[in-house]
Amino acid sequence: MARMTIRDIARLAGVSVTTVSRALNNAPEINSQTRERVLQVCREQGYRSNLLARSLVSSRTRVLGVILPELSGPFHASIVLHLERYAQEQDYQIMLCCGRVGGSETAALFDFLVSHRVDGILLVSASSAAPDLLRRHARGTPSVLLGDVSPTATLQRINAVSTDNYVGGAMAAGYLSRLGHRRVLYLGPRRDSVTHVLRHQGFLTIARERGMEVETVFNPGAVSSAPNGYRLARQVFARPFPQTAVFAPSDAMALGVLQAADELGLDIPGRISLLGYDDIEYASLPKIRLSTLAQPTGALAESAVRLLLELIDSGGPGEVTHKLIAPRLVERNTCCSPQQRTAV
Repeated sequence: MARMTIRDIARLAGVSVTTVSRALNNAPEINSQTRERVLQVCREQGYRSNLLARSLVSSRTRVLGVILPELSGPFHASIVLHLERYAQEQDYQIMLCCGRVGGSETAALFDFLVSHRVDGILLVSASSAAPDLLRRHARGTPSVLLGDVSPTATLQRINAVSTDNYVGGAMAAGYLSRLGHRRVLYLGPRRDSVTHVLRHQGFLTIARERGMEVETVFNPGAVSSAPNGYRLARQVFARPFPQTAVFAPSDAMALGVLQAADELGLDIPGRISLLGYDDIEYASLPKIRLSTLAQPTGALAESAVRLLLELIDSGGPGEVTHKLIAPRLVERNTCCSPQQRTAV
């Protein structure tokens, strides 16, 4: 069966090709009755306009490319949901690609999106290599990093939106200090993540000011997952454990700590207080009720899309913007004031 063309639609609707084009583009020069007649014929015939062909005329596809490391985790899934919702409210669609920064496929994903004439690119990444990746591969295409920019990357003119992770780490330390914790385990930061580095710096700054003793156990893995949190927690719980609180720099890692503590009979928060970061959907479940620092995924996604659309509409690089959004403390059931405890 031959594919329906715009000329076929014009013939069936009894109008000109120009009128069909105006109807499909919602142009003001056509009255509502004619537009609806043309659109009805399109629906009946299963006709869809060619976005790439239209983009050659309008210089816009109204498609935004999004690259993120993975979709299996609840944090990134929530980010994508909000990105798509806000983009659609602005009459844009998203083209989603998954690829971890540093992987061989990431450069190919940029080429793929640029070749499909996306109007702009959003890179969701906490990697320290992300700014350089945008600079090299998104040249000529408006782009925004949804993630932190390290101080050493500020000269690369990267537009970015992120949670204020330094402040978030400081808030975590301040909260545990107010509860009375003086010996804390910081479990699972990744050295290759700018986000984790900033959270760690903020936490340690306040901990030093408050006279807290902090032991850090780094996550050598590539992701902050529940299995990695479980593995690290089993290792530290297998030795003498004098700390009264654990801060995990992601809720996924904290869920792994919960599992390990449950298997070993360590009561949370009776023996160990546990604080996470992100406020993923699972954190509020009745059997979990994880205390955490909430990242406002809706506000992050909306701010990133809005900034990208401003860059697209301006037609030039403009001023560099790095928007920081404050996290929020969510107190639930996994943190309390320390009581007399016996070291494991």
